[in-house]
Amino acid sequence: MEQVKLDEITKFIGENKGKRKFKQSVELAINFKGVDFNKQDNKLNLEVSLPHGKGKVKKLAVFATDKNILESAQKLGIEVFDGNRLGEIAADQVRLSTLLNYDLVAQQSLMPQIAKFLGQFLGPRNKMPKPLLGNATLATIANDMSKRITIRTKGKNLPTVHCIVGSEDLEPQKIFENVNEVISSVTKKVGQNRIRSVYLKLSMSKPIKVM
Repeated sequence: MEQVKLDEITKFIGENKGKRKFKQSVELAINFKGVDFNKQDNKLNLEVSLPHGKGKVKKLAVFATDKNILESAQKLGIEVFDGNRLGEIAADQVRLSTLLNYDLVAQQSLMPQIAKFLGQFLGPRNKMPKPLLGNATLATIANDMSKRITIRTKGKNLPTVHCIVGSEDLEPQKIFENVNEVISSVTKKVGQNRIRSVYLKLSMSKPIKVM
């Protein structure tokens, strides 16, 4: 992206922020050309760590039975879903819907049971929990999830992807750098000549073309 686009982003954010009763997300749309997303090799499923985070994040919740994990979650104020009650959660539509309000992680040993009881609900919604691996702590995971986004193509032939790149209270320079990180990651996958255009918008604003 050219430097002039930073000025445009700064002006755009300034003109549109603070106009709603909630904190708006800053969202990116990337449109492609000449890419057949019906081919498996072309489909996008990228995880990108934004340098300055998403700004607006969901709460973290953990599936666990391990005493150490439960104690850590309590200290950090992280919601816990009892790993011994997965069947009960699966049978309760209200509790199932509640899961969508969180970024989810899970004690690694519970992953097979979670897949059995909750996979049919969480899988299609891209909400399967991330397993706690090795020496990863809940604190580390929480920090990582505040920065990580997934860029995924939807449908067979839709030539566009959408993702969050910040929130309206994030400094325009940081939003600019987050946008660059996303575009760089996507470009490595599909190539610069396959990107038709890039648009930026707030949750409730009209989009602005930035590339």
